[in-house]
Amino acid sequence: MLTERQLLILKAIIDDYITHAEPVGSRSVSKREDMNYSPATIRNEMSDLEELGFLEKPHSSAGRIPSQKGYRYYVDHLLSPKKLSKKEISGIQSVFRERFSELEQVIQQSAKILSNLTSYTSIVLGPEIFESTLRQIQIIPLSNESAVAIIVTDTGHVENQTVALPEGLNIHDLEKVVNIINERLKGVPLVHLRHKLTTELGNVFEKYIDQYDTMLSLLNKTFLSQQHEKVFYGGKTNILAQPEFHNVERVKQLFNIFEEDALVTKLFRSDDQGITIKIGQENRFEPFDECSVITATYSFDGKPMGTVGILGPTRMEYQRVIGILDYLSKDLSKLLTTRYQK
Repeated sequence: MLTERQLLILKAIIDDYITHAEPVGSRSVSKREDMNYSPATIRNEMSDLEELGFLEKPHSSAGRIPSQKGYRYYVDHLLSPKKLSKKEISGIQSVFRERFSELEQVIQQSAKILSNLTSYTSIVLGPEIFESTLRQIQIIPLSNESAVAIIVTDTGHVENQTVALPEGLNIHDLEKVVNIINERLKGVPLVHLRHKLTTELGNVFEKYIDQYDTMLSLLNKTFLSQQHEKVFYGGKTNILAQPEFHNVERVKQLFNIFEEDALVTKLFRSDDQGITIKIGQENRFEPFDECSVITATYSFDGKPMGTVGILGPTRMEYQRVIGILDYLSKDLSKLLTTRYQK
């Protein structure tokens, strides 16, 4: 448990280091308006904070810098919500005021405005489910208990998954259902399949299919999982402006990662509602050991559909980035609801 004085000093050091990227000394901390302690007292507390693992002392400096443990404590306990400026709000809202014909354009603009507002690299995972349509579905029984569901989209993407078959399900009914779907729902956007199953085919299934409620439940689960993501970047080169990334080899590693969409998706995708913050080694990926990743999910119909994220140094403007991501993700969720919910 840190004392009130230690908390004040730790926050002052981290705030100063985030702003200036230079080790912070006791004298500069003592000059703050909210600091009523002498340099000697501050110096002693800094030593204690270093011993506790919240600060580190670079070899070539008498000042201190935050450790990853210090950043984590700062994020979890010392940050207070920051109200966005009118310029920031206007910048975000401008994305959603434009009349884009495709969701992909909205996602691209979201990535761009994020990078412009934060001066970091933005990464947005956009769901293809909103633009892809159904070409064909097959459900092939493997046993009395399971089957493999195969969905083919208009883009040629093939997704297969094993599904559990309800007890006593009539296989012939399953074949009827698949034929009806392929006849009546071909060309329907994946995002609308679950809705149309109920509103347009519900009466048909009820009339001709035994256990139609069970069948609908099985199909809903199958279609709900069809979420594939594309990766959109904003400000890839912004990382070069940060002093932490003047090491050519480190930058090369990061840019190599940007070439692997599957890896980026794995690193950034989040099903957790709200804001997620991973600092340094919490990312469990060596090239990100000195990076922080902040992500927020956006949703459709109450279900997470994609992720907006920021990649930057551990010396990141956490308070500001969190506010921007939170605002943009909520606006994006509203847009999806307005445009696609039927």
